[in-house]
Amino acid sequence: MNDFLILGFAAFAAGFVDAVVGGGGLIQLPALFSTLPGSAPASLLGTSKLAGIWGTSVAAANYMRSVTLKWSVLLPAAAFAFVLSFAGAQVVTHLPPTYLRKALPFILALIALYTFWKKDLGQHYRPLYEGRKELVMACWVAAAIGFYDGFFGPGTGSFFIFVFVRMFGYDFLRASASAKVLNVSCNAAALISFGASGHVIWVLGLGMAVCGVAGSLCGSRLAIKHGSGFVRILFLVVVCVLVCKTAYDAFLK
Repeated sequence: MNDFLILGFAAFAAGFVDAVVGGGGLIQLPALFSTLPGSAPASLLGTSKLAGIWGTSVAAANYMRSVTLKWSVLLPAAAFAFVLSFAGAQVVTHLPPTYLRKALPFILALIALYTFWKKDLGQHYRPLYEGRKELVMACWVAAAIGFYDGFFGPGTGSFFIFVFVRMFGYDFLRASASAKVLNVSCNAAALISFGASGHVIWVLGLGMAVCGVAGSLCGSRLAIKHGSGFVRILFLVVVCVLVCKTAYDAFLK
């Protein structure tokens, strides 16, 4: 019972953070690995995807009621993210992400520094592309980050948000809402891959999903209420934590 309570709280916290800026896996995965050390890693990863996809879907639906999204761009991009995320999950079984693991802390550190330095970044919605050009760019971005999510994964939501803000001119709130749609697609692809191979603890994952949905509702409502300034601050916090976590995993673990 204590294990279930710990994992339920972790799922709530992960859903809250993930709904705003991504990075919920920073909380949920370590909780699963420390609470269930005897389980197969693939099963814990699959269970985390099952728990996470429900919260991400609810957060996306919550944003849709308050934030205008470009579905003509996001739906094709989500399809690319799905296909490439599935492909990445297959590739990682043959090619371990050793070099990417070591490069990731430096990439995330640059993102954090750039966001901190550019005080007005993501404060206003000033789209840099329109029409077909925006669609093509979004599909390329979704394909690249989707493959990364299937191949490795940490910080996927934060990467999506940063790219939407920096490359597309979105404000942080709209970028976070758009990122949720693409995250759902990536998570679905990974969940299908894990589920097909029997690496999902269904009862535990669905129980954690309930807690994750509650956290996602709280997080997305706070983001909508407080706007881009709140999302920017939490984004910086999460990216800095990601830098520390990925650096520890790459060089000290």
